[in-house]
Amino acid sequence: MKFLITGFEPFGRESINPAWEAVSQLKSEYMGHLVVVEEIPVVFGASIDRLIERIELHQPDVVLCIGQAGGRATLSVERVAININDARMPDNKGNAPIDEPIEQSGPDAYFTNLPIKAIVKTLGEYHIPTSISNSAGTYVCNHLMYGLLHFIHTMKPNIRGGFIHVPYAPSQVVDRPGTAFMPVDMMLEGLERMIEVIAVTDSDIKKADHAIH
Repeated sequence: MKFLITGFEPFGRESINPAWEAVSQLKSEYMGHLVVVEEIPVVFGASIDRLIERIELHQPDVVLCIGQAGGRATLSVERVAININDARMPDNKGNAPIDEPIEQSGPDAYFTNLPIKAIVKTLGEYHIPTSISNSAGTYVCNHLMYGLLHFIHTMKPNIRGGFIHVPYAPSQVVDRPGTAFMPVDMMLEGLERMIEVIAVTDSDIKKADHAIH
């Protein structure tokens, strides 16, 4: 099985993006599965274009896109992407779309086809804080997730794909007392365990998600 795993470049005022810091350390083979990594720009439109280009190049079976969600305390396995761009700040090219659809003729939302509950259960067994998220936001992370799932649904139905948010790395919270963070080594292990779970899980487990809000 071949995995394409992407991480975003730094954005905002950050000098690093922990998503790429973790993704860039993945080995090219894990438990017999091929792993290809690519860095993605934090730019509306261009991020989807880069991802689709890399999917066409590498022809993966699974695509995992990884992004930073500063303030979150766990690896957040995203359940759904919504068809809206609503930028809280400009992207790395100065674009800041407000209340604009990602795909004019696309559905309101797409759900990931990854075994998200099996991922959370397994990573919990390895004491890696992980949870299901029901909102990928409305910035470039949600934009990329929606673009990926739209491409899968319309062009590559045999691919599985989804999005994972990671917390800040320790170096990013030095001046943010009380802000959640996670060591990059733990993020890396979490990604490796996700590869393992996805490779052996065809259907997700049936277990209630504990989130209420």
